[in-house]
Amino acid sequence: MVDARSMIDTLSRWFDRAGASAAVTAHAEALHRHGDFPRWQQAVSKLPAVEPGWTVRDGWLHAGAPAAERDMLRDLLEAFIPWRKGPLVLGGVPIETEWRSDFKWNRVAPHIDLKDTRVLDVGAGNGYFGWRMLAQGAARVLACDPTPLFAMQHAVIRHFAGAAEHELLALRLEDLPPALSGFDVVFSMGVLYHRRDPALHLAQLRERLRPGGCLVLETLVLPDEGQVVVQPEDRYAGMRNVHALPSLSSLLGWLETAGFGAARCVDVSVTTPDEQRSTRWMPFHSLGEALHPVDDRLTVEGLPRPRRATLTAMLQRP
Repeated sequence: MVDARSMIDTLSRWFDRAGASAAVTAHAEALHRHGDFPRWQQAVSKLPAVEPGWTVRDGWLHAGAPAAERDMLRDLLEAFIPWRKGPLVLGGVPIETEWRSDFKWNRVAPHIDLKDTRVLDVGAGNGYFGWRMLAQGAARVLACDPTPLFAMQHAVIRHFAGAAEHELLALRLEDLPPALSGFDVVFSMGVLYHRRDPALHLAQLRERLRPGGCLVLETLVLPDEGQVVVQPEDRYAGMRNVHALPSLSSLLGWLETAGFGAARCVDVSVTTPDEQRSTRWMPFHSLGEALHPVDDRLTVEGLPRPRRATLTAMLQRP
């Protein structure tokens, strides 16, 4: 399910048509290369037609009127497991995602003004946060995430939600055409620690912002003990691709070096099993398996347990 023409038309209203076309072509190619794409496409083709629409209630994204055959719909939605970001109710079927992403959003939302803004959501997963951004007044949201499954989940959500100023490309930030830039706000939540070169990631985020634009950065941090950065040798909290864990002081220094001003930390929260856990819809290892069996202040590797800092910063004008 890749409605390329519709995506190009939408993005062409936001950017130049050449940049939009290049982005959508790369997006479609990424989906078609994945071995599970035919199976996902078949499941999407069987989704029941429902009255579209969406709203957010108590943190849950409700999309589409309840379907008549909810048992059949539940089986179709299980084709897209694991569902990580949410929570969601699609066609009347509740999806308890691994993350209660609404917890994170509630920590971010009081500190940003999205009214009439053009937003880029980097590492967006299935795009849950984009709906929260629209609900908070954003004019349009472009999301990107290189995981094809998450792009397909976004397509499923759009099936129930209907038309919206919210597109998701199955691309990495660095693979977006240069024309897709000039955003008022750029979000990078849960991405920085996966980058081998954090400075490069911050530079790439800066390139997508307009002068005076706002960066919202959420990432793993260590307890603040000065200028400290830990580079896990193998895994962190069971994850292989965690490359750098800075203290908050170090992270603020990185932002200053990258050309951001007025950086401030608006929240630091230790991740709990209420926020991240295994569920029927994400039945694999989660936070519970990542913590030390004797001392839950530590990970299984003996490092400080996950804590996440949320920061805002402004791109300094020339």
